[in-house]
Amino acid sequence: MKGIIFDVDGTLWDSTEMVAVAWNKVIRDEGIEHKELEEKDLKKEFGKPMEAIGESLFPEMPKDEMMKLMEKMLKYENGLVAAGPCVIFEGVQETIKKLSEKYPLYIVSNCQDGYIEAFLQYSKLGEYFKDFTCPAYTGRLKGENIRIIMERNGLSEAVYVGDTQGDANSCREAEIPMIYAAYGFGEVEKADASIQSFDELLDMDFDRL
Repeated sequence: MKGIIFDVDGTLWDSTEMVAVAWNKVIRDEGIEHKELEEKDLKKEFGKPMEAIGESLFPEMPKDEMMKLMEKMLKYENGLVAAGPCVIFEGVQETIKKLSEKYPLYIVSNCQDGYIEAFLQYSKLGEYFKDFTCPAYTGRLKGENIRIIMERNGLSEAVYVGDTQGDANSCREAEIPMIYAAYGFGEVEKADASIQSFDELLDMDFDRL
């Protein structure tokens, strides 16, 4: 069986406006002096493991303090993004529904506990995905988590749809093809295929990848 595995941020939706609101509030509430985070700041970071994002945004902060701050920000973030408003990319909802009629669909992200659930709640697409995972549930990053999803669901083959070079590197690690969502947040070299809009997936021959 072949499955399609999706990234979330920059591939299925853009939550950066709400995430910026959440993170800035926590930073203020904690009394931390830091420049106001903007959507453009977060788009450069999304897709990285949470610890790497924290190190990039708060380089002068001791690691234990930084991780505690990140935990508070991420916990508060989940509630905001689940309520929205967030931007679900054009064509995502209709395309996911149609793809699910032919292929089992999955999500693998480097996000925190509860974030994928927040996306599924907001998008109302939960019924169309068979399974999902992230580092909070496995202690592993994206490359290994792709393999975990494949093994757990009996997939002999899979393709991954993502938008960053980190996604491409993870696909190489997992030894599966990557479809680059070129409308997303990042840039990718040497993807196996690319799409300019999400609904292009409906015309793609996944068996040729």
